[in-house]
Amino acid sequence: MRFAFGTLTVLPVRGTRWDREAAHAGMLCAPVAGLTVGLCAAAVGGVLLFLGGGALLAAVATAAIPAVLTRGLHLDGLADTADGLGSGKPAEDALRIMKRSDIGPFGVITLLFVLLGQVAALAQLYGQSWAHGAVGAAVAGVAARCALTLAARVGVPAARPEG
Repeated sequence: MRFAFGTLTVLPVRGTRWDREAAHAGMLCAPVAGLTVGLCAAAVGGVLLFLGGGALLAAVATAAIPAVLTRGLHLDGLADTADGLGSGKPAEDALRIMKRSDIGPFGVITLLFVLLGQVAALAQLYGQSWAHGAVGAAVAGVAARCALTLAARVGVPAARPEG
């Protein structure tokens, strides 16, 4: 649990081990960290609705909070993946593109549309009620981190031989 929170959030949680076994266990706990991030995002969105900010403002804040609480880790990974896959290059070259620190056009376009989609979906949910928006934010936080849990299963091959 400490590995999951220490790696996936800005919360001041320190892991005691950073080996392959700890990483595997930490990724199994990733949905719990995602639930925490989702609930924090939902709380901010709910407060903005309560203060009269409207569904769109609540949705924008709810989409922004996970970026703040995760140091944008999920957004950076998404942009890197889009740049690598969008390059049309062979696997080795695509992996090299994904490791670069800059962002390319596929990454920018992907982030733009994904964030717009998140805001649109959350605005519609908050428009129904604060509870619908809150549940949507919490479920999104958990579901997004379930991908890490699925990828950490035994038998899922690494992208590179060294892991």
